[in-house]
Amino acid sequence: MTPEESIALIKANLAEVLNPEIIDDVILKEKRDLKVYWGTATTGKPHCGYFVSMVKIAELLAAGCHIKILLADLHAYLDNMKAPLELIEQRVKYYEFVVKSLLKAVGVDITKLEFIKGSSYQTSQNYTMDRFKLEGITKISAAQKAGAEVVKQTADPYLGGIIYPLMQALDEEYLDVDVQLGGLDQRKIFTFALENLPRIGYKVRAHLMHSMVPGLGEAQKMSSSEPDSKIDLLDSPDVVAKKLKKAVCVPKKIEGNGVVAFVEHVIFRVASLKTGGKPHFTVERRDEEPLIYDDIEKLKADFEADILTPQLLKAALTKALNELLDPIRKEYAASEEWQKVTLLAYPPEEKQQKAKKQKKEVDPAKRAAALAAKAEQLKLKEDGAEETK
Repeated sequence: MTPEESIALIKANLAEVLNPEIIDDVILKEKRDLKVYWGTATTGKPHCGYFVSMVKIAELLAAGCHIKILLADLHAYLDNMKAPLELIEQRVKYYEFVVKSLLKAVGVDITKLEFIKGSSYQTSQNYTMDRFKLEGITKISAAQKAGAEVVKQTADPYLGGIIYPLMQALDEEYLDVDVQLGGLDQRKIFTFALENLPRIGYKVRAHLMHSMVPGLGEAQKMSSSEPDSKIDLLDSPDVVAKKLKKAVCVPKKIEGNGVVAFVEHVIFRVASLKTGGKPHFTVERRDEEPLIYDDIEKLKADFEADILTPQLLKAALTKALNELLDPIRKEYAASEEWQKVTLLAYPPEEKQQKAKKQKKEVDPAKRAAALAAKAEQLKLKEDGAEETK
């Protein structure tokens, strides 16, 4: 692959690139491999939306980049305590299992990746001093704006959520990279880094942003905190089918359609990686020839024309997605260690049994008096009835 081809692949299939000239300079002038990092806070269980990042990481590896995967354990706690401190270590292990399995599912050689735990350097003296420097020059409103699309927003936020974007910016320096990769929801944190790292003496980096896959319901993106919006990586084939059957997929509408977007950004891209750029997606039809697509734009056109209906598309996606998830499910089933880590990282919630209401004890004397009074009332009624005859 020529340097120009490498640069083209690095910038391909993205929604936006900030400071692209940095990428050009590293490859064309410095003549070295581009260093990229992608990070994930180890909170809820990863879902199928993660395939979008994994596919881009696969492309970056194919382009000759050196990739660092940051398992951001402290970020997971800082974001409204989504990961309790006592579970962080196990969730890091769970995420490493999942990310490696995801990458293998899309055909990536994971030996070329470097996995780094955030707390391995974020508690160091130098990092802490640099964090203090950033905190000293950052207004609360600026920090809240930076994390608005990523950190859980509340009327009275915790300090951890405000520090979160500052640390993500600082990670670029301490991971020694040229580029940070993330979804479009990271844009405000990326621009915060561009504006503020030079203020404490560090260089700016380039930023690669991929599209976000809309949720299966009304959510704008698949999210671990919104169960109805996502498909878990370890969901059974039947559960995948059930969730996709219930997914919102408005006929003839492309914009905001999570089903169409998933086919475009995951299924087509994975197929392209595995076939050397010659993807195809088959939609079976009853009593008719199947629809075979090797171009996503043709698929979109047929969907808008109602040639490809939501029912047909959902059925085809169910088959393709289950084929993609199958090796992940098999790897999990074969790994006792992964299963053990899962129970430790996400312990089952104990169902609280409703306490039975205890009957109030009644004073025997009071009960006898009440019964006597009731009997007297009945007798009076009977006597009155006799007199009226």
